[in-house]
Amino acid sequence: MDPPLFEASEEAISFEKQKGRGLRATPWWKQKCAQGVCFYCQQKFAPLELTMDHVVPLIRGGRSVKGNVVPACKDCNNKKKSLLPMDWEKLL
Repeated sequence: MDPPLFEASEEAISFEKQKGRGLRATPWWKQKCAQGVCFYCQQKFAPLELTMDHVVPLIRGGRSVKGNVVPACKDCNNKKKSLLPMDWEKLL
């Protein structure tokens, strides 16, 4: 796999993780998880089984904002790791 084109600093990642923790406490996120559907595999899960995934990973410059986080099952989240959407689609 090619090396990342951009790698965020530890400080930036820490800041975005903190924002992500705040976003997880919002009604918006709770509603997304309540639907119980993994963004990637589209399978149904109990809301507590879903994790927050950054579509553009933090290490690749992604941010913890509504347009960049999706509910994902643990399996998909672990498989995706720090891949960008275009890289992830190649693996499917």
